[in-house]
Order: sequence, then structure tokens, then C-alpha cells
Amino acid sequence: MLHYKQALPLLSWLLMLLGCSDGNDNTDNSTSNDFDLDETALSVSGYTKIYEDNFSSDLSNWNIWIGGAYNDELQFYQANNLTITNGILEIKAKQETVTGPVLPDSDELSDYDYTSGRIESDFEIAPTTSTQKIRISARIKLAEGYGMWPAFWSYGDPWPTHGEIDILEATGGKNNYVTNYFYGSQPGIPLTNDDITSEEITTSKNLTGSYHVYEVIWTKNSLTYLLDGTIVAVKQASEPGQNYIPEFYAKPQHIILNLAIGGTMFNNLDPSKVKTSSMYIDWVKVFRTE
Repeated sequence: MLHYKQALPLLSWLLMLLGCSDGNDNTDNSTSNDFDLDETALSVSGYTKIYEDNFSSDLSNWNIWIGGAYNDELQFYQANNLTITNGILEIKAKQETVTGPVLPDSDELSDYDYTSGRIESDFEIAPTTSTQKIRISARIKLAEGYGMWPAFWSYGDPWPTHGEIDILEATGGKNNYVTNYFYGSQPGIPLTNDDITSEEITTSKNLTGSYHVYEVIWTKNSLTYLLDGTIVAVKQASEPGQNYIPEFYAKPQHIILNLAIGGTMFNNLDPSKVKTSSMYIDWVKVFRTE
């Protein structure tokens, strides 16, 4: 998910996605000739699809975050920045001045210079047996531009006692993103160490110019991250610093999609250089082995 949610209150609605993008994307929305998932091969290997959203109609399977967020982000999340066109969900970051609550359901108001979108699945998932695998997948074209923070992740409330799995977090570049996870035994206090759990993935693929499939395979003792069907990172509970993975086994998590602007992912962000764009999602799917 999005990093450093220290001092999080116990808010069930905290789970929704960050959105951040403005209309300056320089690519079209065509999904042809881009990577897609081989579901037949997954079925042969023992996976059963338990959820799918191709964004063919609306966001009825998702909750929309309305308000500001954590992590020193600059945006206000609102429904207007979420658009479905021809089976593609666009999360658009805009530079515009609005006033709204600092968090959903908060009475405290603040002024914002940017808006974006964030959604959270209305269902939760987790592996429930010691041998089961949960595979969370999405086909995404990332937002490009300075200050853009697109993310695809999952977590459960109260954070981080149900864990958090960051399948991807990017910072506006074309060829890299970050995987990570969080866990803590008390609300608002992570025990995990970013220096150990966070891993940057670098690829020759253009992640902002075409669609790619980002996945995590979640088991009791491991998190395996994939890009276009190829493993790019593995975190095993038996490895130093990764011993918290079993602690959130079987604890349900929601799926989050968002695009934030600025925040703690950036060092010394210069707001005057922020260049807004859009994040595009073709589909989200969840698979399970028995």
C-alpha cells in the first residue's frame, strides 16, 4: 500500500484507494498487443478464479474514498476523478483547488491544490489454510510524471494488524516500481522494517506506455511478486526481517487501487514541478488454490 501510515485511527473506511492523475497522459487506452494473463495456464496449475472485475459498467464492487489521506499526500480524493470508458478504469490526477474533509467522515476541513481517486474492494480475501495460495492480479498502465504515486495494494483494518501487501508503488517513472509489506501487532504501529521489506524492481519494459500485469501470490509463509507472469521478488518468512509474514496469514484484506500525489515516497518533493497524469486499470482478478 502507501507507506508510513503512522498513528492511523481505527477507521474501517481507511481501506480505499489513492487516486492521483491529471489529464496529461501521453498514451492511448488501447489494450491490444500489451501483456495479458494466461488464465488457461493458471487453471492447469491449480488456480480457480474467485473474483473478476473488467470495469465494463460501474464501480459497484468498490468503495470510493472521499477526503484527504495520510503520508503527507497533496491530493483530495473524490468520485469525479474515477471514470470508466470502454472497459478501462481511469484514475485521473488534476491540479485544481478544492476544500474538503481531511479524512472520510471527518469534520475537519482543509484546502487542496490537487484531486485524484482511490477505491477499495467491498470484499476481503486471505489464505485460510496452510497450503492455500491467494493470487491477486491487475492489468495496469501506470501514471507518468514527477510527483505521481500510483499504487496497487491490499490491507485490512485496523492497520497494520491485518497486514498490508504493496504489490506495486511507483513514483512516476517508466521503468521501476517498489514492492513491500507491513505488519504490526497494535493499531497504527508497524513492526516491519522498510530497509529490509521494501524492494525496488527495475525493468526494461515501459510501465507507463503500455499495460502490464502486476501480481502477488500470498501464502502462509511467503509473498511472491510477479510482473507479466515472471517472478521479480520473493519474501520468505524464513529470511531475516521477513518473519512477520505468517502473522497476518488468514487475516482478511481489501484490494486497493489509487493514484496519490506527492507524499512520503518522495524525498524533498518540489510541488512546483508536479506533473499530473492518469493511471489506467483494465481488470482486477483474484485466484485461489485449494
